Parts: sequence; structure tokens; C-alpha cells
Amino acid sequence: MGGWLERAAGPGGPALALCALELVLALTLLATVLHFRRLREGRDELKAVRVYFLAFFLLLLALPCLIILLAADRPLETLAACGWTFGRAGLGATLALAGLPLAVLAGFIGSRDPSMRKMYPFAKAACGGPRTFAGYELSYFAFYYLPWESVFRGLLFLPLVPAIGLVPALALQTIISTLLHIGHPDPEVFAAAGAGLVFGLVAYVTGSFFYPLVLHAATGIATDTFLFVRRRKGSP
Repeated sequence: MGGWLERAAGPGGPALALCALELVLALTLLATVLHFRRLREGRDELKAVRVYFLAFFLLLLALPCLIILLAADRPLETLAACGWTFGRAGLGATLALAGLPLAVLAGFIGSRDPSMRKMYPFAKAACGGPRTFAGYELSYFAFYYLPWESVFRGLLFLPLVPAIGLVPALALQTIISTLLHIGHPDPEVFAAAGAGLVFGLVAYVTGSFFYPLVLHAATGIATDTFLFVRRRKGSP
């Protein structure tokens, strides 16, 4: 029985197996009853999106980390294997700095698409003023982008590479992260597929999800910022 359980848990051990099961429930909830579109129904828009961000943080970051801390034999090593490390910091910083102009450019291009203007920011009330917008974007980074990257370029990718190979692991996290964009504008869904592969490769060569986090967040925050400026100027 012990041998069967060990094989069932896989190379990551019981801690990562439990995290995988938790993510099944987490991603299901976040795509349905806890999705921001559902939460906005009959509620204050800004408060609803903040609840969505908080749910994202708790389900995709706090709970998996807690499971690892409680269940792993060497929790700090397990977290590092999931990308919670600066890894190859020199290479990572170089890639992040080189990619930042492209991320901002992508945000600018996205902000000119009518379908993207309709989607972003998730809470249009965030554009009510500079202070509100700054607070919204800070929570967007900490409670949305950080959990997203910790899961898709961390937990669901880096530990799987030695187990199933780079290409299958890269494809798996890209498929799941792209599917979660269904319902978003078509250009964003296609961009998510390409970005999933690129961000995954950055995480692989650096050993950390922090550098894809910088690029991913920069793209989204730049999109919102350009839209904020347009709305403040009264542009459609």
C-alpha cells in the first residue's frame, strides 16, 4: 500500500499531489462562481473585483504554500523547486529588462483594441482617480499576477519538467492558462497561448517564476494604464 501511495503521489511527493488536488477545486471556483464577471452581478464593481483578487490570492497562492509548508518534508526546498527563488538572477534580470519595452508596447497595442477597452480594467471604476487607480493596480499585481505566475510558471510547470520533460510540461501549463482566458477578447486568447510558451521558457532557463511575473504584470498594468489615460482624456 505504501508503495502504491508513493507512486500515486508522483515525483513531487504528497505535498505537491495535495496542491494539485487543491488547484482542481480552486481553478473550478475561479472560473465559475468566483469569477469577476459573476461577482459583479448586482454588486459594486470595484468591491466585486477586489473580492475576486482576494479569492485568487487565497486559492492559488496562500493555500498551496500552506500545504507545502505543512506537508512537505523539506518545505523550503520544495518551494524553491516551485520557483520561489531568484534562480539565475543575472540572466533573469537581463531577460526581464530586455522584455519590458516589448511588454509596454504590447500593452499600448492592446489598449487600442475596442474589445480590450471593453474588458479592461476589470473594474472600470478603478479609473475614477489616480489614487484609486494606483491602489487597484497594486492589488492587481500582488493578488492576481503573483498567484497566477506562482501556479502556471511555478507549481504546474517547474516541478513537472524533470518528471515528464520540458515540452510536455510547457504545453500543459500553457493549455490550462490559455483555457482560463476563454471569454476574454480573441486577440488576448491567442496572445495568452504564445505568452504561456515564452513565459514558461523564461521560468525554465532562470529557475524562477519571478521574471515571467515582471513581464506578464508589466503587460497587463501597461494596458490598464494606457486605458486609464484615455478615459481621463475623455477618449472612447
